[in-house]
Amino acid sequence: MSVVPQALERRRPTPVFGDRNISLVVLARFISRVGGTAVFFIGIWGVAAYQFNVSASTLAILMAGNSITAIIGSVVAGVLVDRVGPRKVLLGAELLTIPVMVALCFVHSYTTFVAVAWLFGLVGSPTFTAGAAFAPYLVRGRPRDLERINGWIEAAGSAGFVLGPALGALVTSVWGLQAVFIAAAVASTIAAIVVWFVHIEVAERTGDEPHPFAELRDGLRVAYTTRALRYAILVGTTVWFGFGAFSALEPLFYRDVVHVGVEWIGWMNTFFSFGLVFGAWGLAKLPAKVVSSRGLCLVSALCGLGAIAYVGSTQLPLIAAGAAVWGLMIGLAEPLLRTMLQVAAPEGYVGRVVGAAQYHRSAGELVPLAIAPAAAAAFGVQPTLIAGGVLVAIVLLLTWPAAASIDRELAEQGLVAGRTAPGPARVGIGDELL
Repeated sequence: MSVVPQALERRRPTPVFGDRNISLVVLARFISRVGGTAVFFIGIWGVAAYQFNVSASTLAILMAGNSITAIIGSVVAGVLVDRVGPRKVLLGAELLTIPVMVALCFVHSYTTFVAVAWLFGLVGSPTFTAGAAFAPYLVRGRPRDLERINGWIEAAGSAGFVLGPALGALVTSVWGLQAVFIAAAVASTIAAIVVWFVHIEVAERTGDEPHPFAELRDGLRVAYTTRALRYAILVGTTVWFGFGAFSALEPLFYRDVVHVGVEWIGWMNTFFSFGLVFGAWGLAKLPAKVVSSRGLCLVSALCGLGAIAYVGSTQLPLIAAGAAVWGLMIGLAEPLLRTMLQVAAPEGYVGRVVGAAQYHRSAGELVPLAIAPAAAAAFGVQPTLIAGGVLVAIVLLLTWPAAASIDRELAEQGLVAGRTAPGPARVGIGDELL
């Protein structure tokens, strides 16, 4: 039985900030993301590209290791969320992040820096998994608020994404690159304190639960054999496949193509983050039928086009506008993806399903790291980034018939609003797979 046993419908919403737990989770997500984005964009990217002056291939290795450790962290976090709830997982992840941030501040060799950055991927990724799994625990008895709460949590993270790069750029300008790691450690400390005061109901364990590896295997079985879940996970993977090229090439885009300083990575990602905030906030304002596999297909395809708008120019005003547009699309897609996962996930499997989506996200970013440096060397940094956006948009639009078929199945189960009238079957790309 799904955590969300009935179609999502528009009604008078429960005030978000009238619920103490929701308010605290939203606040914690904001603070955590401020520190995380400051450390990623300015700290990890900035130190690698500007202090150690690494090449695209070397930066790709750094990001590949970070993605692999993030996959491991997401796998573990998914099982733990279903066992102990998202609160304890988020609290533990924030506490473990603090010493890692402090360590990054004091390393001086690139080899040590890479090792600690990979450790950051391991302990930091559970914050995303726990945050993405929180909504069903906050809306028990109010399932139709699920979409809205997901939107608010994502909007809080996006607002943190707005402030984080800007804060990182400011801290770096005043105190230097290493100071951004201390700022991130302080943010994780505050976030942990906020999470401590969250109180949610978690199903009691009977003591005869299967081994964690058996639970993981069972969760993967559900994620991969439930068609609606499989489709949403693969859509998210495709979006982040396009994003993966940016992990290796975006700092070089600013350094070698636009020819500006490291602080511009922070400033432009702040424009991107404004788009994220408005996208996440705007999801609940859109028609109910957007909360569907077809809605996810269309919005995710627009993410590919948004990437093209971001890197299609070398003029800073146009880059800023493109960053905001791309952020808007991803801001819509992220909470929509989470909502679709939570709608279709059986009771007791939300953590593992969200964990599967999170490590697919990391895997989606990982694959291009093996391709992007060579492509950039052959065709240039900017053409490679543009090609990634084009590929994402085309592939996702070809899955539209599969998305329509899944929506009919979900409507028959009463899990999405707006029953689709039966029609002749059409075959899209990977229809049997999706």
